[in-house]
Amino acid sequence: MKKLPESNRYVPQATKPIATAAAPKRPLTAAEQKQDDAAVLREAMLSDLFEVDHYMEEDPALNYLAPGVGNDVMKRLRKGYWPVQDELDLHGLRRDEARNAIGAFLMRSNRRGHRCVCVIHGRGFGSKGQEPVLKSMVHSWLVQTDGVIAFSQARASEGGEGALIVLLRAALRPER
Repeated sequence: MKKLPESNRYVPQATKPIATAAAPKRPLTAAEQKQDDAAVLREAMLSDLFEVDHYMEEDPALNYLAPGVGNDVMKRLRKGYWPVQDELDLHGLRRDEARNAIGAFLMRSNRRGHRCVCVIHGRGFGSKGQEPVLKSMVHSWLVQTDGVIAFSQARASEGGEGALIVLLRAALRPER
């Protein structure tokens, strides 16, 4: 018997199951929506001190692949294989506001079964010293989020160095 060649495909690793909330049968009231949003933010609990450099290739500003995800996934992501289904613009938000917004956005996107989203963090031209503040923070927060399997700097037409295209776990499920 001959062993099959290694593949670049995603190999699922044993992980704890992701808890998914059942879709509400009726629209949420304003109070229920506020309570749900607060619960999402509590669950997000992203840290500003998480280092991502060892997850990245040579330039940490360009991309990330979760362990077990093959390089072919990154190639497809960069080529726009998955259409962007939603986006979050963080312009004008302070660090804490941006962290909460990203946590809520990714939880919502995962619940909705989105495969690919865009996070616009900006280039930093409006910051003191015109240095990007949110860019590295966004990278760190995305790496810490369980549902994120990859991200790449957006193409010039999608925001370039001021945005990231984020691939979510739903992208690994076969299309119906």
